[in-house]
Amino acid sequence: MAKKSIKVVVEGGNVKPGPPLAPTLSQLGLNVGEVVKKINEATSQFKGMTVPVTLDVDTDTKKYEVSVGVPTTTSLLVKKAGASGPSGDPEHKKIGNISMDDVIEVAISKKPSLTAKELKGAVKSILGTAKSIGLTVDNKDPKLVVREVEEGKYDDKIKEMEEKWSSG
Repeated sequence: MAKKSIKVVVEGGNVKPGPPLAPTLSQLGLNVGEVVKKINEATSQFKGMTVPVTLDVDTDTKKYEVSVGVPTTTSLLVKKAGASGPSGDPEHKKIGNISMDDVIEVAISKKPSLTAKELKGAVKSILGTAKSIGLTVDNKDPKLVVREVEEGKYDDKIKEMEEKWSSG
């Protein structure tokens, strides 16, 4: 029983039956339309967001399984801000504002792919991404918010969410 894993990053609910996925699926003898439909169904809750997908294919039986990962940090933040995409010039062109609660939620949802051992570290990482895509947090530059996190200004809020982080 030969297994093959195909990892792709797609727009949730909007995969098209074309390259680069279609040729790979065809080579494995899979029905491209059917697989694309399954991926779109599996990722429909992440419409408009970039999301990693893994296809585990049994090359003998042609059976496959679709596994959906967590969307990228950028996608999650852009969605929270209600923006259309990241800023091409984050220093001068802001795309929106999010709350510290939004930052913490994203940090918790990204836990499996972050290297941070504690929620506070994860929050600082997410704040870095927020800065790099042109977001403000609580109407402040994320760099300033990182400093406030380090100074303990958000300790109570982070502590409240620590249980979600630990169980995630």
